[in-house]
Amino acid sequence: MDCTEVQEALREIADPEIAEHSQRFFKTGPGEYGEDDKFLGIRVPNIRKVAQRFKQLSLGETELLLHSDYHEECLCALIILVNRAKKANSKVKKEIFELYLSNLKYINNWDLVDTSAEHIVGTYLSDNDRSILYQLAKSENLWERRIAIISTFHFIKNDDFEDTLNIAKLLLNDEHDLIHKAVGWMLREVGKRDINVEERFLNQYIKLMPRTMLRYAIEKFPEEKRQHYLNM
Repeated sequence: MDCTEVQEALREIADPEIAEHSQRFFKTGPGEYGEDDKFLGIRVPNIRKVAQRFKQLSLGETELLLHSDYHEECLCALIILVNRAKKANSKVKKEIFELYLSNLKYINNWDLVDTSAEHIVGTYLSDNDRSILYQLAKSENLWERRIAIISTFHFIKNDDFEDTLNIAKLLLNDEHDLIHKAVGWMLREVGKRDINVEERFLNQYIKLMPRTMLRYAIEKFPEEKRQHYLNM
């Protein structure tokens, strides 16, 4: 079993019309965040089915698949890694984590980050030194910064909010809308588990928060409370 078999399986179900839509949806035009990204045209549920068929693909072949020029092939590789990481022992989790970090340049769109960071980076770091997240949060690369905050979703689900809040502080002045959305999303997830923690953060930093970040953070608040924060 090698990565070319996965590529063949994906290309058999490719749809040019879906590819054209994806090119627009993922902002692949000149100067946009997904500039020059290429698409085959495959819906995510179908990519997951292919990933399941090739779940035994070796880490080396999965890494080669991740190096593909096509977005869906990269996504399929990441789904294979995520599925394996969920069932792996500590040794294999470390191997997957290290493979991920050595291939960050291929994890270059928001859906690739959001599919993988929590389950590969966050899961591994739950029992290991988390300083890499702070390095990523200070990166000049948009996707590395998004990986930093999205990885903390795993911690949030275990009622561990410290790193999420610390990284959110680091990203308050970020210039990119995709970081504002990601931070706001993670703050909202904190609030689902402990509203007092989220509100303490909002009350302290609301004057520094970009509007999009705030809107995402308070999206699930009752309307009266939401308006209170919007008008502060």
